[in-house]
Amino acid sequence: MTVRVLLADDQTLVRAAFAMLVESAPDMEVVGQAATGREAVELARRERADLIVMDIRMPDLDGIEATRVIAADEDLAGVKVLVLTTYDTDEHIVDALRAGASGFLVKDTRPADLLDAIRTVAAGEALLSPGPTARLIARFLRNPAPLPSAGGPECLSDREREVLTLVARGLNNTEIADALGLSPLTAKTHVSRIMGKVGARDRAQLVIVAYESGLVSPGRCEVGVLRPGPRATRRGAAGTGRQ
Repeated sequence: MTVRVLLADDQTLVRAAFAMLVESAPDMEVVGQAATGREAVELARRERADLIVMDIRMPDLDGIEATRVIAADEDLAGVKVLVLTTYDTDEHIVDALRAGASGFLVKDTRPADLLDAIRTVAAGEALLSPGPTARLIARFLRNPAPLPSAGGPECLSDREREVLTLVARGLNNTEIADALGLSPLTAKTHVSRIMGKVGARDRAQLVIVAYESGLVSPGRCEVGVLRPGPRATRRGAAGTGRQ
Protein backbone atom coordinates (compact mmCIF):
# COMPACT_ATOMS: atom_id res chain seq x y z
CA MET A 1 0.00 0.00 0.00
CA THR A 2 1.34 3.42 -0.99
CA VAL A 3 0.96 6.23 1.55
CA ARG A 4 -0.27 9.41 -0.13
CA VAL A 5 1.49 12.32 1.57
CA LEU A 6 0.65 16.03 1.51
CA LEU A 7 3.35 18.47 2.63
CA ALA A 8 2.38 21.77 4.27
CA ASP A 9 5.13 24.28 5.09
CA ASP A 10 5.56 27.93 4.19
CA GLN A 11 9.24 27.45 3.37
CA THR A 12 9.73 26.35 -0.23
CA LEU A 13 13.12 24.75 0.38
CA VAL A 14 11.82 22.76 3.33
CA ARG A 15 8.93 21.43 1.25
CA ALA A 16 11.27 20.56 -1.60
CA ALA A 17 13.63 18.68 0.70
CA PHE A 18 10.78 16.74 2.31
CA ALA A 19 9.29 15.99 -1.10
CA MET A 20 12.57 14.50 -2.35
CA LEU A 21 12.85 12.39 0.78
CA VAL A 22 9.28 11.10 0.66
CA GLU A 23 9.48 10.32 -3.05
CA SER A 24 12.64 8.30 -2.41
CA ALA A 25 10.60 5.81 -0.36
CA PRO A 26 9.04 3.04 -2.46
CA ASP A 27 5.90 2.96 -0.29
CA MET A 28 5.12 6.70 -0.40
CA GLU A 29 4.21 9.41 -2.87
CA VAL A 30 3.76 13.17 -2.57
CA VAL A 31 0.31 14.17 -3.82
CA GLY A 32 0.54 17.89 -3.09
CA GLN A 33 2.42 20.74 -1.46
CA ALA A 34 0.86 23.65 0.43
CA ALA A 35 2.39 26.93 1.61
CA THR A 36 -0.47 27.82 3.98
CA GLY A 37 -2.89 26.01 6.23
CA ARG A 38 -5.80 26.98 4.01
CA GLU A 39 -4.07 25.48 0.99
CA ALA A 40 -3.45 22.32 3.02
CA VAL A 41 -7.16 21.97 3.78
CA GLU A 42 -8.12 22.54 0.15
CA LEU A 43 -5.54 20.05 -1.14
CA ALA A 44 -6.55 17.47 1.48
CA ARG A 45 -10.10 17.61 0.17
CA ARG A 46 -9.05 17.49 -3.47
CA GLU A 47 -6.19 14.98 -3.38
CA ARG A 48 -7.48 12.66 -0.63
CA ALA A 49 -4.08 12.33 1.03
CA ASP A 50 -3.60 9.65 3.66
CA LEU A 51 -1.33 11.85 5.77
CA ILE A 52 -0.37 15.51 6.01
CA VAL A 53 3.01 16.62 7.30
CA MET A 54 1.88 19.95 8.78
CA ASP A 55 4.04 22.85 9.90
CA ILE A 56 2.54 24.78 12.82
CA ARG A 57 3.56 28.29 11.88
CA MET A 58 2.15 29.24 8.48
CA PRO A 59 0.42 32.35 7.11
CA ASP A 60 -3.29 32.69 6.30
CA LEU A 61 -4.29 29.70 8.46
CA ASP A 62 -1.78 28.14 10.82
CA GLY A 63 -1.20 24.42 11.14
CA ILE A 64 -3.25 24.07 14.32
CA GLU A 65 -6.37 25.65 12.82
CA ALA A 66 -5.89 23.70 9.60
CA THR A 67 -5.67 20.50 11.63
CA ARG A 68 -8.85 21.42 13.50
CA VAL A 69 -10.73 22.02 10.24
CA ILE A 70 -9.53 18.72 8.78
CA ALA A 71 -10.39 16.75 11.94
CA ALA A 72 -13.90 18.22 11.96
CA ASP A 73 -14.59 17.32 8.32
CA GLU A 74 -16.35 13.92 8.15
CA ASP A 75 -15.22 13.51 4.54
CA LEU A 76 -11.60 13.67 5.75
CA ALA A 77 -12.04 11.28 8.66
CA GLY A 78 -9.25 9.01 7.44
CA VAL A 79 -6.66 11.76 6.97
CA LYS A 80 -3.87 11.72 9.57
CA VAL A 81 -1.90 14.83 10.54
CA LEU A 82 1.73 14.73 11.61
CA VAL A 83 2.70 18.14 13.00
CA LEU A 84 6.14 19.71 12.68
CA THR A 85 7.64 21.56 15.62
CA THR A 86 10.86 23.43 16.29
CA TYR A 87 11.38 21.32 19.42
CA ASP A 88 11.31 23.07 22.83
CA THR A 89 10.80 26.51 21.28
CA ASP A 90 7.31 25.62 20.05
CA GLU A 91 4.63 25.78 22.73
CA HIS A 92 1.66 24.80 20.55
CA ILE A 93 2.18 21.04 20.55
CA VAL A 94 -0.66 20.28 22.96
CA ASP A 95 -3.02 22.56 21.03
CA ALA A 96 -2.17 20.63 17.87
CA LEU A 97 -2.93 17.30 19.57
CA ARG A 98 -6.20 18.65 20.93
CA ALA A 99 -7.07 19.87 17.43
CA GLY A 100 -6.72 16.35 16.08
CA ALA A 101 -3.08 15.79 15.15
CA SER A 102 -1.95 12.18 15.49
CA GLY A 103 1.58 13.08 16.51
CA PHE A 104 4.45 15.46 16.08
CA LEU A 105 8.14 15.48 15.26
CA VAL A 106 10.97 17.96 15.21
CA LYS A 107 12.24 19.58 12.05
CA ASP A 108 15.79 18.36 12.63
CA THR A 109 14.70 14.71 12.74
CA ARG A 110 16.92 12.39 10.72
CA PRO A 111 15.55 11.52 7.25
CA ALA A 112 15.05 7.85 8.04
CA ASP A 113 13.16 8.74 11.23
CA LEU A 114 10.86 11.09 9.31
CA LEU A 115 9.92 8.26 6.96
CA ASP A 116 9.36 5.95 9.94
CA ALA A 117 7.18 8.63 11.53
CA ILE A 118 5.03 8.87 8.42
CA ARG A 119 4.59 5.09 8.34
CA THR A 120 3.77 5.00 12.05
CA VAL A 121 1.06 7.64 11.89
CA ALA A 122 -0.35 6.37 8.58
CA ALA A 123 -0.72 2.94 10.20
CA GLY A 124 -2.87 4.43 12.94
CA GLU A 125 -0.34 4.65 15.76
CA ALA A 126 0.11 7.87 17.72
CA LEU A 127 3.62 9.27 17.48
CA LEU A 128 4.11 9.78 21.20
CA SER A 129 7.24 8.34 22.75
CA PRO A 130 9.28 9.17 25.85
CA GLY A 131 11.48 12.22 25.29
CA PRO A 132 12.71 15.59 26.55
CA THR A 133 9.54 17.50 25.61
CA ALA A 134 7.50 15.60 28.19
CA ARG A 135 8.14 18.56 30.49
CA LEU A 136 6.70 20.94 27.92
CA ILE A 137 3.52 18.92 27.44
CA ALA A 138 3.07 18.37 31.16
CA ARG A 139 3.37 22.10 31.86
CA PHE A 140 0.58 22.99 29.47
CA LEU A 141 -1.67 20.17 30.60
CA ARG A 142 -1.68 21.57 34.12
CA ASN A 143 -4.04 24.25 32.80
CA PRO A 144 -6.19 22.13 30.50
CA ALA A 145 -8.77 23.21 27.97
CA PRO A 146 -11.13 20.21 28.07
CA LEU A 147 -11.16 18.02 24.98
CA PRO A 148 -14.73 17.55 23.69
CA SER A 149 -15.66 13.96 24.37
CA ALA A 150 -18.54 11.61 25.02
CA GLY A 151 -17.17 10.85 28.45
CA GLY A 152 -14.07 10.56 30.59
CA PRO A 153 -12.18 7.73 32.28
CA GLU A 154 -14.99 7.46 34.82
CA CYS A 155 -17.06 5.73 32.11
CA LEU A 156 -14.38 3.09 31.61
CA SER A 157 -13.98 -0.31 33.22
CA ASP A 158 -10.98 -0.99 35.44
CA ARG A 159 -9.28 -2.90 32.62
CA GLU A 160 -9.95 -0.07 30.16
CA ARG A 161 -8.45 2.42 32.59
CA GLU A 162 -5.34 0.24 32.78
CA VAL A 163 -5.12 0.17 29.00
CA LEU A 164 -5.62 3.94 28.75
CA THR A 165 -2.82 4.49 31.26
CA LEU A 166 -0.46 2.42 29.13
CA VAL A 167 -1.53 4.25 25.97
CA ALA A 168 -0.64 7.49 27.75
CA ARG A 169 2.82 6.06 28.41
CA GLY A 170 3.30 5.62 24.67
CA LEU A 171 2.93 1.83 24.49
CA ASN A 172 1.63 0.26 21.29
CA ASN A 173 -0.89 -2.58 21.19
CA THR A 174 1.71 -5.35 21.33
CA GLU A 175 3.44 -3.74 24.32
CA ILE A 176 0.10 -3.23 26.10
CA ALA A 177 -0.75 -6.87 25.50
CA ASP A 178 2.59 -7.98 26.94
CA ALA A 179 2.20 -5.75 29.98
CA LEU A 180 -1.31 -6.96 30.82
CA GLY A 181 -1.08 -10.58 29.69
CA LEU A 182 -3.52 -10.09 26.81
CA SER A 183 -3.46 -10.96 23.13
CA PRO A 184 -2.61 -8.07 20.76
CA LEU A 185 -6.10 -8.35 19.26
CA THR A 186 -7.71 -7.98 22.70
CA ALA A 187 -5.51 -4.96 23.44
CA LYS A 188 -6.52 -3.40 20.12
CA THR A 189 -10.19 -4.07 20.89
CA HIS A 190 -9.85 -2.35 24.27
CA VAL A 191 -8.22 0.69 22.65
CA SER A 192 -11.02 0.92 20.06
CA ARG A 193 -13.70 0.73 22.74
CA ILE A 194 -11.98 3.38 24.84
CA MET A 195 -11.85 5.72 21.84
CA GLY A 196 -15.57 5.27 21.33
CA LYS A 197 -16.43 5.82 24.98
CA VAL A 198 -14.41 9.02 25.44
CA GLY A 199 -14.98 10.35 21.91
CA ALA A 200 -11.30 10.41 20.96
CA ARG A 201 -10.27 10.54 17.30
CA ASP A 202 -7.07 8.55 17.77
CA ARG A 203 -4.44 7.48 20.29
CA ALA A 204 -2.94 10.96 20.52
CA GLN A 205 -6.22 12.31 21.85
CA LEU A 206 -6.42 9.39 24.28
CA VAL A 207 -3.15 10.63 25.78
CA ILE A 208 -4.65 14.11 26.21
CA VAL A 209 -7.78 12.62 27.83
CA ALA A 210 -5.64 10.61 30.25
CA TYR A 211 -3.67 13.68 31.33
CA GLU A 212 -6.56 16.12 31.49
CA SER A 213 -8.72 13.77 33.52
CA GLY A 214 -5.96 13.20 36.06
CA LEU A 215 -5.79 9.47 35.31
CA VAL A 216 -2.08 10.01 34.77
CA SER A 217 -0.04 12.94 35.94
CA PRO A 218 3.23 14.62 34.90
CA GLY A 219 6.16 12.62 36.15
CA ARG A 220 4.31 9.30 36.21
CA CYS A 221 3.70 8.93 32.48
CA GLU A 222 5.65 10.80 29.88
CA VAL A 223 5.14 11.58 26.23
CA GLY A 224 7.39 13.46 23.89
CA VAL A 225 8.64 14.14 20.41
CA LEU A 226 10.13 11.45 18.21
CA ARG A 227 13.89 11.64 18.54
CA PRO A 228 16.47 9.52 16.78
CA GLY A 229 17.01 6.27 18.65
CA PRO A 230 16.30 2.56 18.78
CA ARG A 231 12.86 2.87 20.40
CA ALA A 232 11.60 5.43 17.89
CA THR A 233 12.89 3.41 14.96
CA ARG A 234 11.42 0.17 16.28
CA ARG A 235 8.06 1.79 16.95
CA GLY A 236 7.94 3.21 13.47
CA ALA A 237 8.81 -0.10 11.90
CA ALA A 238 6.31 -2.01 13.98
CA GLY A 239 3.19 0.18 13.75
CA THR A 240 0.26 -2.16 14.15
CA GLY A 241 -3.19 -1.85 12.69
CA ARG A 242 -5.37 1.19 12.34
CA GLN A 243 -5.91 1.69 16.06
